[in-house]
Amino acid sequence: MIRSMTAFGAARADTDFGSVSLEFRSVNSRFLDLHFRMPDELRHMEAPLRELLTRSVARGKIEVRVGLQRRVRTDPDAVNIAALEQAARLYERVRTVFPDTAPPRLAELLAWPGVQGAEESEDTWRDAVMAAAADALAQMQEARDREGQRLAAMIADRASAVAAVVTEVEQRMPQLLQEYRERLARKLRDTVEAAFPGGFQNISGAELSERLAHETTLFGLRVDVAEELSRLHSHLAELKQLIAGARSGKQGDKGSAGKRLDFLFQEMNREANTLGSKAGGLEVTRAAMDLKLLIEQMREQAQNIE
Repeated sequence: MIRSMTAFGAARADTDFGSVSLEFRSVNSRFLDLHFRMPDELRHMEAPLRELLTRSVARGKIEVRVGLQRRVRTDPDAVNIAALEQAARLYERVRTVFPDTAPPRLAELLAWPGVQGAEESEDTWRDAVMAAAADALAQMQEARDREGQRLAAMIADRASAVAAVVTEVEQRMPQLLQEYRERLARKLRDTVEAAFPGGFQNISGAELSERLAHETTLFGLRVDVAEELSRLHSHLAELKQLIAGARSGKQGDKGSAGKRLDFLFQEMNREANTLGSKAGGLEVTRAAMDLKLLIEQMREQAQNIE
């Protein structure tokens, strides 16, 4: 499955003690990079959240934000007097060092651990945090899947344009080769005339054969792009298979699709560079430039794929 690394998911879970809000924000990264922002009383939940994300996500920089809102009760009988007295003793102790310390507000006192009802423990918020994380993760994965399908469609569109350019070059190659042969013949004639002003009658068979072999070798190395075009066809076939796997959801067991695509586009770009260096005419040069542009556009899209 091809998934984008850019997505967002948010959820909320309620308990008798209050509510937990959780957000996942994912952006591009070469590796899985997790960052947590949460209250100190929920810091013990970092390990299970990290395990949850590691099982579900291969790559991406994910910021995890967890918020905690305690429920304020208005029933006077629900107030724990012992906890309030503990807060009062702490306040007096602080005033011995900082005499001007302002007294806590009512909302702050009611939010003090244990003031309203039973004393909290590490397990008090565990189920709520994990429930919110599961919902937020499902949202984020759905968004990553949708964006991944859009990226796959954009890459497939550029791949069709690459195939069209390659096919056009193949169809034009016989004519381009003929034109290049004619230019080569004129060049060879001029070279021979320059070397032997008396004309061909002054050239021995061995000398002429050596000159022709040398020029023919240069010609073959210069304009024979059949191998590069063949490899581009092979890379396009592999790309088509990757995209088909993304749309059918059968690509998940073959590693990171983003890394595979990035490697594939590097190879395609190498072939386009070689094609440009061997260009025997302006048309092939332009075709190589078009290929490099299309491949770079696909590679930019692949940077956002997990």
